[in-house]
Amino acid sequence: MLLGVNRVVGLRACLLLLGAGSLLGGCANLSYYAQAVGGQMDLLRRAEPVNEVIEDPRVSPSIKQALSKAVQLRAFASHDLRLPDNQTFTRYADLQRPYVVWNVFAAEEFSTMPKQWCFIGVGCVSYRGFFDQADAEAFAAELRGSGNDVYLGGVPAYSTLGWFNDPLLNTFIGYAETELAQLIFHELAHQVVFVRDDSVFNESFATAVELEGVNRWLSLHGTAEQRAAFEAGQQRKAAYIESFLNTRKQLEMLYASSASVADKRAAKAQLLDALRAKLAHGSKHPERWLTQQLNNAQLASVATYTQLVPAFRALLAQQQGDMERFYRAVKDLSELPQVERNAMLQTALVQSTKKLAANQP
Repeated sequence: MLLGVNRVVGLRACLLLLGAGSLLGGCANLSYYAQAVGGQMDLLRRAEPVNEVIEDPRVSPSIKQALSKAVQLRAFASHDLRLPDNQTFTRYADLQRPYVVWNVFAAEEFSTMPKQWCFIGVGCVSYRGFFDQADAEAFAAELRGSGNDVYLGGVPAYSTLGWFNDPLLNTFIGYAETELAQLIFHELAHQVVFVRDDSVFNESFATAVELEGVNRWLSLHGTAEQRAAFEAGQQRKAAYIESFLNTRKQLEMLYASSASVADKRAAKAQLLDALRAKLAHGSKHPERWLTQQLNNAQLASVATYTQLVPAFRALLAQQQGDMERFYRAVKDLSELPQVERNAMLQTALVQSTKKLAANQP
């Protein structure tokens, strides 16, 4: 699933839960905080040390093999990518459900900007997560009833930013090697840098780290077939993302126009229908989201995960691929006001593009 578009439209969003102490305030209601704390505590209660699970004769060989691979990826993350060397992903929990949480994204009928929800400790984020699918669906229905576009997706993993020792989960342990690597590297990257009130910066940075990590892993441990499959998947996702973002730009222009509400609704439907047709064209195995109604909320979630990835990759290139220098540069950026840090990232991207063009024969 991670190599499909599901991942870049928010199905693997990172729910940022900080524990009971920091969940006692903010703008969400107490019942929401209660389910978040209860869900997190249940997850931790189920977690067992990975080495004990591997040695347990009751555990299937496939799970043991996957956990052994995760141990290798975890060590690689610390040694080669200089990601935090701690107890994250050293335990395993079987939640006996397909997703750990369900995330809800929302946007107004004529806006591509996602709604924000604010929490003590992490600031404002562009989604709201629930450990119970029924709770997520009820919240989504409430938002739809208020006239919003809503997107709800199951989430196989999330990060607590190092507040807890996040375990490996049954919801993703069965992924193919490269997908498992992406997930582990991405979630650990959130422990390196996290900026309040800027989901795009946080998710784009973590995505850039995961892509660099997988490239390095494949160079050292991958096969030619794995490399080809990964690169083909990246090309496929890039094409999907471009289509999403182009439609988003067209909708932004439409929403800012002086057209009537009726005309905006009609034009919006046409643009989204055209996007659906383009995404479905030639697809032998349509993803589940292709059967759903595309809307502003889905388009907003794509931008959250991808908007600044090229700029972060350009910044890494400026640091000659040195991960520690890259992290220091990103931390320096994180201390700037949002407008300034985004401007510096774009400058890095422009400089990188010009350098590549100058080196072309």
